[in-house]
Amino acid sequence: MKNTEDLLDTLYQSMIAYYAGDPARIQHFVKVHSFARLIGRLENLEEETQRILEAAAFVHDIGIKPAEELYGNCDGRLQEELGPEPAGKMLEECGFGKRERDRVVYLVSHHHTYTDIEGADYQILVEADFLVNLFEGGSSPETAANACERIFRTKAGKEICRTMFGL
Repeated sequence: MKNTEDLLDTLYQSMIAYYAGDPARIQHFVKVHSFARLIGRLENLEEETQRILEAAAFVHDIGIKPAEELYGNCDGRLQEELGPEPAGKMLEECGFGKRERDRVVYLVSHHHTYTDIEGADYQILVEADFLVNLFEGGSSPETAANACERIFRTKAGKEICRTMFGL
């Protein structure tokens, strides 16, 4: 089995290729991964959980492409519905084990579901995606403050959100 860095680098390259010609989508997952990695490390995640989190951050929006191809839109429900299959296939091709693939696929299929969040990897993925989406969507400080209060649970995620948005 490849080491963690090699697995994640292979997945990173695969996602860049998956979104070839779509720099906005590539930039999005890169930013989500960066925040997820940092929050996970600051929260002292166990190595396997950190690897799962980082892999999920890379592939969390993989369902956008089939959603747009099939339905012409990419709402969160469609991403959760159509993302697991290509995510699982890509993770397997990159060398991830079954247990890790299963957890990442679960995270992909729930990353726009903000109730009943179970596990640090799930919580941090949601927080990292929110950090990027709040910025990319041009959210107001009030919207960012509301999300920070309502969604964020980790100490590191709350601190980054407050600092980034000047709350």
